[in-house]
Amino acid sequence: MNRQELNNKLAQIKDKLIAIEQKTDNRIFLLCEAQNAYDVNKFLFEDVGIRFVIATGIDDKDCFEVLYHYSYDRTGCVITIKAFIRDRQQPKIQSVAPFLPAAEWIEREIHDLFGIDFPGHPDMRRLILADDWPEGVYPLRKNLSRDKPAVRKVEPSREVKE
Repeated sequence: MNRQELNNKLAQIKDKLIAIEQKTDNRIFLLCEAQNAYDVNKFLFEDVGIRFVIATGIDDKDCFEVLYHYSYDRTGCVITIKAFIRDRQQPKIQSVAPFLPAAEWIEREIHDLFGIDFPGHPDMRRLILADDWPEGVYPLRKNLSRDKPAVRKVEPSREVKE
């Protein structure tokens, strides 16, 4: 599939998107609301057949964003789905892990760091935060208080074991 065929394929999901942005020849951004992200991801992965690379989370001014990055290796093009989560109080976005197992750990990481829920995820246990990390405290949220430590400070032991 060449670039024109890819663009024609992307036109099939235009109704699920806010916009398509292409700032350079090898970088395409598909902007959508959170409720459409599952369908757009499934389309790229299953219908277009491009490779999932990683997902990232962002705490923006007025919403959270989850960005799903894909590589279309034949053309060198990177396609990013930028999904906007408008509910800052209870942020959630449907998990893509049921059809894309490679997303399981990164969704858990985004949940740990931003508190974004992924309904449908097969295993939302903590991944990177300590088991005693306080519930409801998410270290990459902009509203995290930097004045008080979120967890208790543990002094290293001075004992020398022989």
